[in-house]
Amino acid sequence: PAPMPLLLLHGWPSSHVEMHRIAGPLADPASHGGSPEDAFDVVVGSIPGHGVSTAPPDPGFGADEAAACFRTMMVDVLGYERFVVHGGDRGAFVATGLAHRFPENTLAIHQSLPLGIPADPPTPEDAAWLAKTARWTAEEGGYSAIQGTRPLSLAYGLSDSPVGLAAWIAEKWRVWSDCDGDPLNVFTREELLTNVMIYWLSGSFYSSARFYWAHRQRPPAAVRPERIEVPTGMTVFPKEVMQPPRQAVARKYDLRHWGTPAQGGHFPALEQPEVLVDELRTFFRAFR
Repeated sequence: PAPMPLLLLHGWPSSHVEMHRIAGPLADPASHGGSPEDAFDVVVGSIPGHGVSTAPPDPGFGADEAAACFRTMMVDVLGYERFVVHGGDRGAFVATGLAHRFPENTLAIHQSLPLGIPADPPTPEDAAWLAKTARWTAEEGGYSAIQGTRPLSLAYGLSDSPVGLAAWIAEKWRVWSDCDGDPLNVFTREELLTNVMIYWLSGSFYSSARFYWAHRQRPPAAVRPERIEVPTGMTVFPKEVMQPPRQAVARKYDLRHWGTPAQGGHFPALEQPEVLVDELRTFFRAFR
């Protein structure tokens, strides 16, 4: 049988950096100790304005608009009438947008960034999740607040200083990964520097950061209460920044798979590539 088309998406870092350890094993499993029947036609997508793809002129362009671009790319340009999607970070928002807007083309989605809806009134599990999220926002959410309100002012400074840009990006690799305080425990210097250089050379910090502003103006499907009826798999790594309970995720999605690895954080394709590859093969196998 023909390999299943698989679209891989991430936000920060650029998808091309995030996915480079898993693209080969997914496309050619036989060369990496797997079964040829698990092969995918792998498409690593660059979200518009995120370092490789051209920045959209509309400052209100967000994840749902990016989903429409990827539907056009996969169906009209590449000829895949139906395909599956994996998304982490902002790529999870785009994957949800594809499932919401184009269920006729989106066969199934998998995310490593879980999103959910609390019950009304919240269950005890929901209440604990919401309290934890509020603490995280107060302690770690400063970057989101400024990117969501004044992204252009921030961009002038970071586009003028490569050291400033490197600090802004690399700090997230340290705090959001399962690295015991040292990102070099899980990433190479080349991976860290390549990601920074993609943004520096393309001048795309502003066009990527303003997604936060766009989503405040017009919330995407990922954070609205509409249910996603496309079959969905989630792999929740222990150091991921968002940790909704399984019941909250099942309110939002047609949840078919719930993986909970022992290690890993916000960048699982780099931190735990073998685990993520196995999760993707396992979940998508039912839709071949």
